[in-house]
Amino acid sequence: MNVLICFVFTAVLGQYVLQAISTQGGESLPENFIRFDSAPDTLLDGSWVRVGYQCSSTCQLAVEVAVSMLRKTELVVFRRKWTSSSSQAYRIWDVVLTLPPSISYGHDFFNRNVLEAENATVRAWLDLKDGRKASTYHSSILRTYKVLRVTALSERPNKLPTECPSWAAQLTWRMMRSRILQCLHESDVADMIAFPLASTGERFGVVRLFQPFVAGALESARLHAVTQPSAALSVWIYLLNWCHKKYCGIIHHVDRNMLYSSVLMQLTDTGNVVIQARVTTGEDEAFRASVVLPLWKWIRLDCYIQNSQVVLNATWSDKTRTYVYVFQNNIHYDDTDGYFGIGGNKYLSGIHAYFGPIKYYRLGTEEIKNELQPKATLEELDRTHQECQEIKALTQTFLQQVTESHSPSPINKGVCTPRIMSPWGQLEEETCTQTWSWETQLKYKTLFQFLKTKEEGIRTGSVAVKHFGTALFQEAVATMFSLDQITITSKSTALLQLASCFGNHKASLLLASIYFSSMGHSVNQQQGLVYSLIGASGDDRFALMHAGYKHTHGIDGFPKDLDMAYGYYSNAAAQSMTDSSRIHDQKQITPEHIYLSSPDDLSSLTHETNDDFQYLKLLAERGDLKSQRRLGMFLYWGQRGVTKDAAGAVKWFERSAMQMKDPTATYDYAILVLKGLGVKRNHTRGFQLLKKAAEMGSINALNGLGWYHGEILNNHAKAVKYFEQAAMNGSEEALFNLGVYHLNGKNPENPWTNETAAFLLFLNASDSGHVTAAVEASWYLSTGRLEGVSQDVGRAVIMLKKVCEQNGHLGFMIREALQAYLKGSWQEALVKYVMAAETGLGSAQSNAAHLCEELNLSHDCQWRYRNYSVLGPDPHPSALLKMGDHYYRSSSCTQENSLSLLGQAVSMYSRAALAGSPQVTDLLGCNLITL
Repeated sequence: MNVLICFVFTAVLGQYVLQAISTQGGESLPENFIRFDSAPDTLLDGSWVRVGYQCSSTCQLAVEVAVSMLRKTELVVFRRKWTSSSSQAYRIWDVVLTLPPSISYGHDFFNRNVLEAENATVRAWLDLKDGRKASTYHSSILRTYKVLRVTALSERPNKLPTECPSWAAQLTWRMMRSRILQCLHESDVADMIAFPLASTGERFGVVRLFQPFVAGALESARLHAVTQPSAALSVWIYLLNWCHKKYCGIIHHVDRNMLYSSVLMQLTDTGNVVIQARVTTGEDEAFRASVVLPLWKWIRLDCYIQNSQVVLNATWSDKTRTYVYVFQNNIHYDDTDGYFGIGGNKYLSGIHAYFGPIKYYRLGTEEIKNELQPKATLEELDRTHQECQEIKALTQTFLQQVTESHSPSPINKGVCTPRIMSPWGQLEEETCTQTWSWETQLKYKTLFQFLKTKEEGIRTGSVAVKHFGTALFQEAVATMFSLDQITITSKSTALLQLASCFGNHKASLLLASIYFSSMGHSVNQQQGLVYSLIGASGDDRFALMHAGYKHTHGIDGFPKDLDMAYGYYSNAAAQSMTDSSRIHDQKQITPEHIYLSSPDDLSSLTHETNDDFQYLKLLAERGDLKSQRRLGMFLYWGQRGVTKDAAGAVKWFERSAMQMKDPTATYDYAILVLKGLGVKRNHTRGFQLLKKAAEMGSINALNGLGWYHGEILNNHAKAVKYFEQAAMNGSEEALFNLGVYHLNGKNPENPWTNETAAFLLFLNASDSGHVTAAVEASWYLSTGRLEGVSQDVGRAVIMLKKVCEQNGHLGFMIREALQAYLKGSWQEALVKYVMAAETGLGSAQSNAAHLCEELNLSHDCQWRYRNYSVLGPDPHPSALLKMGDHYYRSSSCTQENSLSLLGQAVSMYSRAALAGSPQVTDLLGCNLITL
């Protein structure tokens, strides 16, 4: 059962913010603890670890060693598990670290596959044996760890041989070990971006790292160029707005000390370009180019760096403007120090624009070659924006004429009658005072029809332009439904395009979905890409998730690029983090994964009129504590189909809490009182309730007391003690809060910043589902800027995708889809499930595929979403079974690749079995017999 709300700290400019986050329940007992009594400082084979622990009941314990390499984190190289049945007794256990040769010894004939570890951690964990699935470090209730020093690969001893190699093997080894390997072709020209990127103008962007050259000649030239640089950078941008602050990032370089280095290119609020560089004396210098960049045009910025000189060429409309600046000293330029960012970063807003191709010449060039690609798509993007500007201008003119005049609509007034025939049938001279030409009104027929319907509301002031996007989107969706099918007409797409133009980017996402999926419309990948980019540039959380998902898997014309996926997901995750603090809003619901193909899922739904709900209410009214709390949870979060009712929920939380029997119920109500959610805020009473809950054994209440002492009483020493006590007993919120203390240096016992310790705490908290911790930890993984923490963008993307899939607005959308399905409006349900499916949500993909099948839509629509539903790391067994069936049937219909298709079918069935599907054994048996 879920715990209502837990305290967390969010670091915002060094301050603390109290949030309400849903967590998993199951309070751990304070009697459980685990620690290292002794552990080595350096990772060595055969070293000893002494673990002290105590369990309240039979428990599972383990000691592990995890190492991180350049492209891999948390690779477990040693694990020793044991079970303790001694309860309520302090025990000591000694463990010998027996490490594999790949981590202990150097590279030689007998040890060829070595691991070059960046860092190592020895960790121990404790979990109670309660019949749950197998325990792991991240799922355990208690954990501890110690970071160990790692012996450099060059300093490791050789492994003693256990047998003699043959003469032929020794000869081959001696000949091979001294050979000069032929290096792969290495270029000093890099495509930093080869596919369009949508930038929202916020603190998010794409990270690129550059490593030293492998080729000796190139690396020698690069090192020489650190103080005598020769480099060139070419950037295509399409500005949607000038900077909304004084400066916005176009390209930036951040060194390992988190300082801006050469080169930093920014846009100002007046459309100028500022270029900053660090010179060899260590100072930063900058100049402003007097160019004013235009909006809604593709612009190419070419920056040449040569010693102390910077040349900037700005090209648009086939004309180049050149600006030259010479610094006092040579520029210091080391592109392997830190990372490059495209757009914004954690501390700098990016430009509101699209990025086209970005080409980087690491050792310079006399002539930049950087064509606008993909040209057709980017030209179509430009055409769409130009048309949108014309639509807005027409609308503005219409509004002005309607509000300034009480005469008939300017549309009727401004049309010239063909062949000078008046409405009364008389021939007259053609004297027109029309505002728009006949051709314009034909081109924008849908717009003028819509404006005509809103004319009276515009005149009276009851209709505002800011609501046009929503009204157009709703009208478009309504035109798509018929009695038994979905019909995407030209009017539907025209209305959606207008809605997108007026800022409704659900319409942009739906258009992209339609063009990609062949749902009632032929596939048009170019249009799909255009509206995907438009939606993402509009900062729509679903469109951002959509773009991140496509880049993660490299589908629908998006290249597989985890750095770009991270850029989109980091924005959507930040919005989800903010949304999570407002999850009690009516338009948000914690996502629930109900599968339409599962009768069990559908039967588990509860409604206010449902017999189960009424019985639960009856028990609650009779004073049953568990029923009161469960009823409160249903009403507060809107779970299992129940309508949200915060006021009604608070009543049941109070009744269950006031019995003072359940620590979780008391804690839940204490949070409501402290936050003033549905009840008058009262810090004193909330504090007393927290203390009572903690006395009864609530670990979350310990964390809450830590927040109260740190934020309200400003007693950080006591706050840290509460957080440490809660963290030792498995509280992910406390882990996060301790990480914040390490980050801001407010711990009186350790009054300095320790980012590495903060990162490890954030990482542990994120593994338990903590939203804000995941956002913080993923940033460190994406940049790899911490010493000992290698870049792992893949892991960062997975973490952020999980955060996004907890978004309350996404939960609200799939709740609306479910309600439409239950009411028999399957077409409406499909549209909403498809939009959720395009964000990468697995349950929505399965449901979209199910409805495509039930509504007899195209085969492509069905299998598109079936295939997507198995791409994630944890697909539903039913989706795997469906894909297995698909591959099996396909293998029997064709001789070509039949074995390959059968292999894929068996793979899907096997994955379904591992996911716990009871149907797989029979299916595999039948299919193997058939084979």
